[in-house]
Amino acid sequence: MEVEEKSISFSSQVDNVRHPSSHVCTAGLDTTETNNDRCGIWPRPLARTWTLMLLLVTCLLHWARMAMPVCAVTMAKQFDWSKTETGLVLGSFFWGYCFTQVVGGHISDRIGGERVLLLSTMSWAAITAITPFLANVGLPPLITMMFARFLMGVLQGVHYPSLTSVCAQRVAEGERGFLNSMLGCGCYLGMLLVGGVGSIMLELYGWESVFYGPAVLAAVWAFCVWKWLLRGPVITFGSLWSSPVPTHQTKALNVSWLHLFKQPCVWAMIFAHLCYSSTYYTLMSWLPTFFKDTYPHAKGWVFNVIPWFMAMPSSLFGGIISDHLIREGVDTVTVRKSMQFCSMGLSSVFTILLCKATAFLHAIVFVSAAIGLSTFHNSGVAVNVHDLAPSCAGALYGIMNTCAAFTGLLVVYISGYLIEVTGSWAIVFTLLSLVNLVGIAVFIAFGKAKRLDQADQSEVAET
Repeated sequence: MEVEEKSISFSSQVDNVRHPSSHVCTAGLDTTETNNDRCGIWPRPLARTWTLMLLLVTCLLHWARMAMPVCAVTMAKQFDWSKTETGLVLGSFFWGYCFTQVVGGHISDRIGGERVLLLSTMSWAAITAITPFLANVGLPPLITMMFARFLMGVLQGVHYPSLTSVCAQRVAEGERGFLNSMLGCGCYLGMLLVGGVGSIMLELYGWESVFYGPAVLAAVWAFCVWKWLLRGPVITFGSLWSSPVPTHQTKALNVSWLHLFKQPCVWAMIFAHLCYSSTYYTLMSWLPTFFKDTYPHAKGWVFNVIPWFMAMPSSLFGGIISDHLIREGVDTVTVRKSMQFCSMGLSSVFTILLCKATAFLHAIVFVSAAIGLSTFHNSGVAVNVHDLAPSCAGALYGIMNTCAAFTGLLVVYISGYLIEVTGSWAIVFTLLSLVNLVGIAVFIAFGKAKRLDQADQSEVAET
């Protein structure tokens, strides 16, 4: 199958400097193609298929991840867990989640993120499916559930670094914002599913069914990807030691990690992601408690569903706007900073307003606006890693996410301590706003969007 290079990317205009992958990816379209990891930019039909599949697996991943929190109250009653013991089970996920971020991203950069995603999905689907059985193997359920959650974190930790690697290697620059925003919707959709469908399954069929649902669907997803989208062996031992996806990016690997970490813009990106994730984890963890404490007669489904439902169109809108601006010739760095300002700057305004909300309706509006604007991160800093180092985007994003996970746990703990000591939610929301404002200030001051991972920097045009 011969395809002209001018028609193979998402965009009609592709700059070989900005999009170093000059080879056409036909895996999944041409049955003679047996080396998907030898491909470059996806052609449009294949890109649409992969976008849908990646959206679905991200949705299922978050369903499986949130299954334990949804079932925690029921399981605590059955196994006689205290609040502290329940917290140990839930927190075990994040400790495992931190371990595989960098490794997963590095392997994805070498053999292709699609293959790592397939193996990861098969693995966490298996763990999700056997979780109910582990609760009844004869060992203390507290121990087995902590172990299951830790393994879940380990196996899911490679997901987002692998997605980042895929986006950097297979998608043209002018389309990455929308794709990343679309995949971000998978997170919100998964949370809506587990909160809606999962709650119904919990009530009708017991807590075990909440784990079986995403496990079965993830297994179906993995089979479809293996059967129709990937060609050849999923992974070989030799591929782990071979060169990365052999595009024009290969020469970029001569640059050292030390070189990258000497760049202020890299640290600005990491710091902004760290600040954003800290506030996001805190809001996700404490908003239900805030509404229950402040508006005890409010319906739980309202404040648990509406903000996340509004996040999906907001995320897509941010991706569409960012890609449109880049195609219109606006500097990439200007677009990234503008999106991140909406995500961290404007959202902080509504977080502060939440302190002054006197009615439940006002609080819902402010929370929905804050969370909706925060999704612009998907077309800001989250894509900036593709701009700076596409050849090692997976590993670099893994480093970012590892730092963010540890810091997020710390800020969640500090917020809980402040609530317990002061009894004031205003001080927590003020803290989150300050964290966001410091993060966006650093990114605006030092952020860039020029490529840093090429051996010959003179070949790179600063954007």
